[in-house]
Amino acid sequence: MTKILQISDTHIVPAGTLAYDKVDTAAALSDTVATINRLLPQVGPVELVIVTGDLTEHGTDEEYARFRDILGDLTVPYCAVPGNHDRREPMRQAFASADWMPVVGPLDWMTEFSDMAVICVDTLVEGAAHGALSQASARFLRESLARLGGKPVLLGLHHPPYASGIAAMDAQNLIDPSPLRKALAGYPGEVRIVCGHLHRTITGLFDGRICQVCPGTSHAVTLDQRRDAGNSLTVEPGGMLLHEIREGALLSHWIPVGRFDGPHPFLGV
Repeated sequence: MTKILQISDTHIVPAGTLAYDKVDTAAALSDTVATINRLLPQVGPVELVIVTGDLTEHGTDEEYARFRDILGDLTVPYCAVPGNHDRREPMRQAFASADWMPVVGPLDWMTEFSDMAVICVDTLVEGAAHGALSQASARFLRESLARLGGKPVLLGLHHPPYASGIAAMDAQNLIDPSPLRKALAGYPGEVRIVCGHLHRTITGLFDGRICQVCPGTSHAVTLDQRRDAGNSLTVEPGGMLLHEIREGALLSHWIPVGRFDGPHPFLGV
């Protein structure tokens, strides 16, 4: 029974600074790591943690080094794909020694388990907030699926392929989902698409397949669906998603970051 944890949008900034002058993203990521390590006896074993983009705020060497330092306390292996706040070549260099990091091209990768596979594809458009699936990444996805024979797949990318109703962010999503739709067409098994970017827990359908957005670890995009609303953040509790194979299908749990009162027995039940 394979289990995969997903975190997203960690937005690490240089030491001594706050993201947007409001959010201590490094402290939030440290809390996330501590939460994962603490919960492993309850929910584990977990085979892998995936990070679905925006590891850093500016894509600098310093920020990637700080990200790696914080994740050094994690007791589970992790892999990542870039988001629009990342920069491809600095990220490649930061994880050059990792076996999942491609030497050239988009930062796409796949890992296969006995009962499922994880594929992550790069949707970064350098210098832009929106995302796109390049021809190379679409080809990687098609060829990876062709080798899996219908096995359940967790497909990670940063930019969601559908609108959330948050207008300022919808303009920055995957601007043309047709290459993704074509790459998935005809695959006989379950594909669950998992994204970041919106910093909220959102579940919808893309071409008939479940597509989930993971909450951020430190702050959320404000849930304001008025047409004239600006782009803003709200400091809501961080969270993560636990994806697992259960009875042959993928099942996902939302997990908050932090410590909470309990567990308490249900007395009299």
